Amino acid sequence: MFPMRIRIFLLVSTLLLIAASPQTFSGQAAATATEPQLVILDTDIGDDIDDAFALALVLKSPELKLVGVTTEFGNTEMRAKLVDRYLKAVGRPDIPVLAGVATPEQGKLSQRAYAEGSNSGKHGDGVAFILQQIRAHPGQITLIGIGPLFNVQAAIAKDPATFKRLKRAILMGGSVYRGYGPAGAAPGPEWNILCDPDGLKALLGSGVPVYMMPLDSTQIHLDQKAQATIFSHGSALTDQVTLLFHEWSGAGEWKTPTLFDPVAVTYAIRPDLCPATPMRIEVDDKGATIPVQGAANAQVCLKSDEQGFLALLLDRLTR
Repeated sequence: MFPMRIRIFLLVSTLLLIAASPQTFSGQAAATATEPQLVILDTDIGDDIDDAFALALVLKSPELKLVGVTTEFGNTEMRAKLVDRYLKAVGRPDIPVLAGVATPEQGKLSQRAYAEGSNSGKHGDGVAFILQQIRAHPGQITLIGIGPLFNVQAAIAKDPATFKRLKRAILMGGSVYRGYGPAGAAPGPEWNILCDPDGLKALLGSGVPVYMMPLDSTQIHLDQKAQATIFSHGSALTDQVTLLFHEWSGAGEWKTPTLFDPVAVTYAIRPDLCPATPMRIEVDDKGATIPVQGAANAQVCLKSDEQGFLALLLDRLTR
């Protein structure tokens, strides 16, 4: 017979082999895969209407857990009031809303009347919130940036070591080979980067993985048939989008929204709809995002599956 020590060794070894079986590993992987991604949405909601659609898509995506919304650019306190009213109306007043770095206002928010209907009080510091959440969940937070990057720039300047522990940043911004307008339009500064070129420079140098959805892949139009499907759905969520759409369209000549920002959200849940290419991007002082030779500092989606994106958006918002 084997000595007692050898029998104990063999028993322990067998138990370890059973615990490390492929079934166990696959089960752990499956459990991890079902856990939602922790997300902060950094938005300049209140001007264009696509931010409202982007927020709706986040809320209707079980793959994402929205840990907070930070507002960007201009009157960030008013933008935070808009988000507060929106979230309260859809039954999610539990989601924190923080006002980010205020900058000089450029024109009147197209959806100001909706924001002024909020009875929320003063909001906390968006930059401090971003850093706090990264510290609480190191390596787990995805920041989806769909506005100018003043909050990102401030967070990096305040605590670069903490910011580097962000899991990744997905942003709508830039113009690589295509500018505003139809395919073939010459590249030019895109609004979010034009407003704060230094923000993108700081982000690209921060050590955080960056995923860019530029004008090349985000100029997706929501036609009137698709609009009717959403606006006639009649849920609390689509009702808020409808209200904001009518304020936006009533403030100008626009009738067909371009859904730039929801593409960034879509990348977080369905990257196959916007495959990314490793590139090195340089940013000049005028906001141009220029592809150059050298080690990649971003993953860039140059072409998206527009029909796949629209099918996903309509399904999520009207489910």
